[in-house]
Amino acid sequence: MSPRLASHAYRYSAARGLRLVAATLLRLSRRLTAAQPAGFYKRPIAELPRLEFHADAGAPEGALYVDGEYVGHLPLTRL
Repeated sequence: MSPRLASHAYRYSAARGLRLVAATLLRLSRRLTAAQPAGFYKRPIAELPRLEFHADAGAPEGALYVDGEYVGHLPLTRL
């Protein structure tokens, strides 16, 4: 078998394996979601605090925000 054909065979095998893992995780997540008792999520998602970390151009590096308000700084830098 040529190296090129072997490379394709490995890719197809890896893709098949990833699809199998994805399907398994999907089934597991559906089972876990169905197992939650009624009222498990007490607050609607809109009421939960939103944590934001900005490390993009124009934002202070490592700035940490909760609900849009600056709360601290993480000692991280971009590569």
